[in-house]
Amino acid sequence: MHQDLHEVIEKSRKAGVQAFVSVTEQENEFEKVIGLAERYPGSVMPCFGVHPIQSGAEGQRSATVQDLESALPLFEKYKDKLVAVGEVGLDFTPWLAPTALQREEQQRVLALQLALAKQLALPVNVHSRSAGRQTIAFLKEEGVQDALLHNFAGRPSVALEGVRVGYYFSFPPAVTGHDQRAKLIKQIPLENICLETDSPSLGPKKEERNEPENIGIVCRYIADVKGVPVERVREATTKNALKLFPKIKQHLKE
Repeated sequence: MHQDLHEVIEKSRKAGVQAFVSVTEQENEFEKVIGLAERYPGSVMPCFGVHPIQSGAEGQRSATVQDLESALPLFEKYKDKLVAVGEVGLDFTPWLAPTALQREEQQRVLALQLALAKQLALPVNVHSRSAGRQTIAFLKEEGVQDALLHNFAGRPSVALEGVRVGYYFSFPPAVTGHDQRAKLIKQIPLENICLETDSPSLGPKKEERNEPENIGIVCRYIADVKGVPVERVREATTKNALKLFPKIKQHLKE
């Protein structure tokens, strides 16, 4: 996508996308996201976060506090540019975090970033693979008020626990191929739903690169699942996103 980034952004703008909330997964991506925000001011909105699963030369592994420590100075350096802290969370996929010690370490990494988000008065963008119930319970325990559970795949009963706290749930185009996710979307109030693409992953076709312009696909899908007009979903999810990420408004005006 680096080769045709400008083309991707322009196509997305023509499709009606005004803001691109760009998250990181590890410290070496922080400066890259800031570079994009500087190249596309008022369009690319940066978020910093250390993901619970880290990638390196030896493959994927569970995150440690050391992964976060080296990133902390960058949070401080760019705090005025950030619209959220993310992508953070818990990932208890058995082959990625098989031990209790690894899962406890992930919780320490998450707790530190939740505290940082509170300090910076920012919402959090949260990953919760194979840990939906544990993640929502942890957010509640830590007193988090403003959270987006991205690509949530837990049980509807668990999601509704988050709804009661006021959390939001976002869904990418990939959900169009999962009947189970339709059941979840039906039960979550539209007032708690946001749209996402998670580009370049989680597109409508697994083998194809996903792009931000595909956000319209999930908008139409949610409208079909809920039996409401597409425009209603577009308006509600835009309102939700601006409420959850208030700094987006500020950056759009710059």
